[in-house]
Amino acid sequence: MMQFCILTKNLRYLCISLLMLPLFTSAKTCLIFGAKGWIGKKLVAIIQDRGDTVICAASRLEQREAIIQEIITADPDYIINSAGIIGRPNVNWCEDHKQETIRSNVLGLLNLVDIAYLHGIHVTNIATGCIYTYDTNHPMGSGIAFTEEEAPNFGGSFYSHTKILVEKLICEYPNLLQLRVRLPIASDLSTNSFVGKIIQYKKLVNIPNSMSILEDLLPLVPQMIDRNLTGIYNFVNPGTLSHNEVIELYKQYINPLHTYENFSIEEQNELLKVPRSHCHLSANKLLREFPDVPNLKDSIHKIFLAMKQNVQ
Repeated sequence: MMQFCILTKNLRYLCISLLMLPLFTSAKTCLIFGAKGWIGKKLVAIIQDRGDTVICAASRLEQREAIIQEIITADPDYIINSAGIIGRPNVNWCEDHKQETIRSNVLGLLNLVDIAYLHGIHVTNIATGCIYTYDTNHPMGSGIAFTEEEAPNFGGSFYSHTKILVEKLICEYPNLLQLRVRLPIASDLSTNSFVGKIIQYKKLVNIPNSMSILEDLLPLVPQMIDRNLTGIYNFVNPGTLSHNEVIELYKQYINPLHTYENFSIEEQNELLKVPRSHCHLSANKLLREFPDVPNLKDSIHKIFLAMKQNVQ
């Protein structure tokens, strides 16, 4: 009976998309990895609010046999992964813990996507967009953004290096939806949020970057799964914001007494163990599916208004 169930699920990816859509017409079961993380908790709430059953995975990504047993037991309709090593307090950690980083971010993620494929299950991976950096073809401030079809050009940190390597491999699987989040912002002022991070720094580079407003984007995840979307999406709001613009809004809405200074990328790199990614990612592919995703410069005011309420 179990072999028959697995065979039935594998047929999902051999059938035309119209035959797959009915799988998503009623309440379903989601198995989520990384459910205790900042983004994972938000996804759990969104999925539960829409009436789906959420099972929080107990197995670690590198534990292949444990993942197999968990999938057999849970029999999920879809899987979401928001687990992985990002380094604490920042990506510098990965430079001194390369084997642990590989084990989770490369071998572990490959395990999960491969097992999901063998069981015919759609898997959404919350990934990173910190795999590009401005270059001569995408000058800073030019408005020329990196698309999903362009090869990543930033491997300046070991963290980003592993993300580039694994993305090339897992995107060979037809059951994968790869969502590239970049400098995520939410209204809770978590230290995981870009705002929560940069207010801790006395000196900042002032560079325009793509960013992801989680209140705008995370509710789209179950809709993308319902549509059986696969492949890579830059999961960002259209447009860019600079570090200074974000901090000035923080001063306007939250703390007018906050102070900071600017310094150059060269000065910053002298203090950092490894360089950081700075880039503008195209949101056009996402907008073709969801044309109402708001512009970053518009949405950020809404977030700071909510943040102001949350910190009072």
